[in-house]
Amino acid sequence: MATKKTSMFTLTERLTISAGATTTFATIDLGSYVDVGDRQALQVHSVDYIFQGTTANDHVEVAMAADDSTLVQVMDLNRGGLVFANDRALVSSAALYKSAAGEMNAVTDLYPDNYGKGADDGRFIVNDTMYISGRCSQVNSGTAVNVTIRVNASIVKLSSQDFMAIAIQSTAADN
Repeated sequence: MATKKTSMFTLTERLTISAGATTTFATIDLGSYVDVGDRQALQVHSVDYIFQGTTANDHVEVAMAADDSTLVQVMDLNRGGLVFANDRALVSSAALYKSAAGEMNAVTDLYPDNYGKGADDGRFIVNDTMYISGRCSQVNSGTAVNVTIRVNASIVKLSSQDFMAIAIQSTAADN
């Protein structure tokens, strides 16, 4: 299906959520990695999320209020906000919850953020941008929730049929 052009590398982007109940956005530019003419795509192997507080020295629980939740999603199409898990544009998602007692929990987000270790395992992206949406129900005054998204990926060359199928699926998901 795909011929590897590179070894695995990591793309990172930080999303800073400074207001509660407001969706915040960021993007990862893939224009240097995706080439339609060469049928070159980005193969996502896994996505990791690191939650931090206002500064790199702060823990995220300082910024999050009691009974708080933070949701973050990575998509290959711009949906303008958070989406349901059955949306084809969804590449990965994460959720972090803080209870009234201050306990942190991330077990309710079950989306597969690790696509496996095989050569053909992964999510192929042919769009030139990945979109990140995040929302925290409450952010303590004067603080921010910072989420670093680490996308482990490689560049692959697809056959004509495979590239066309992925492009059609991506276009169909846009509707």
